[in-house]
Amino acid sequence: MRWWKALGIAGFVGVAATGAVIARAERRRRSYTPDEIRRRLHERLDEAPGESS
Repeated sequence: MRWWKALGIAGFVGVAATGAVIARAERRRRSYTPDEIRRRLHERLDEAPGESS
């Protein structure tokens, strides 16, 4: 029965680590100003193949 406990703890640690990674990415994403987002989108548009407007 002890291995069930170890498996449960490992699962909990995995979920907690995933949550931490997602939270860090979300903070990084929200730290952009609207001007930075606009500039980055324009850069991506300029690099994209195909028709440009």
